[in-house]
Amino acid sequence: MAPLRILLLNGPNLGILGRRQPEIYGARSLEEIVRDARAHAEARGARFEHLQSNHEGALIDRLEQADYDAVVINPGALAHTSYALHDALVACGRPVVEVHISDTGSREPWRRVSVTSPAAREQIVGQGWRGYLEAIDRLLDHAER
Repeated sequence: MAPLRILLLNGPNLGILGRRQPEIYGARSLEEIVRDARAHAEARGARFEHLQSNHEGALIDRLEQADYDAVVINPGALAHTSYALHDALVACGRPVVEVHISDTGSREPWRRVSVTSPAAREQIVGQGWRGYLEAIDRLLDHAER
């Protein structure tokens, strides 16, 4: 069986993790998180690619390439506003797991609703950076069935 190709997408403001409100998002940089997520996926035999963009269209353009088998996405604030990203996740036809580092359900009221989560198989919230590893495991565990 060919290795699962996982695409990790990170949306706006996630490129400044480690500097951005570390009391909420932690002290780890996105570079560190991606390095550990890549190592975790590859240790389980998966291939791994990553894109972070502050631009909704760049994330949608990457989804439209359809050269992956599964998606882990932290859409950032786009989760609460982007029906276009929702539609692109549905259209990709691949399993999707949405990740949020913080517990969005216990924050501002506008963060409690994700318009992108209905396009995802699962949503992992409030697990910090380890939520990315959990998302990878869920996708790989499902693929092994």
